[in-house]
Amino acid sequence: MTIGLGHYLAVGAILFTLGILGIFLNRKNIIVILMSVELILLAVNINLVAFSVFLGDIVGQVFTLLVLTVAAAEAAIGLAVLVVYFRNRGSIAVEDVNLMKG
Repeated sequence: MTIGLGHYLAVGAILFTLGILGIFLNRKNIIVILMSVELILLAVNINLVAFSVFLGDIVGQVFTLLVLTVAAAEAAIGLAVLVVYFRNRGSIAVEDVNLMKG
């Protein structure tokens, strides 16, 4: 049995669904929400690489490297903001972050 394009798309769809469920089902922990966003980006990257290999074009793989770079920067900046917020407020609950409006 060979692993084809459909298998990669199925894995990407499962990861994307887990990321969406992580965002919508767990709205109390910001770190889990950030990890769910990373899962969604990983699912998109798997699909980009799978289609890139299937079509014989390298553009999808280059775009995946750009998405991974942006995801790493997003994770670093997001965690830095959370650390600063935790030092100031003492909690990183989503309900407490909503107090930052206005």
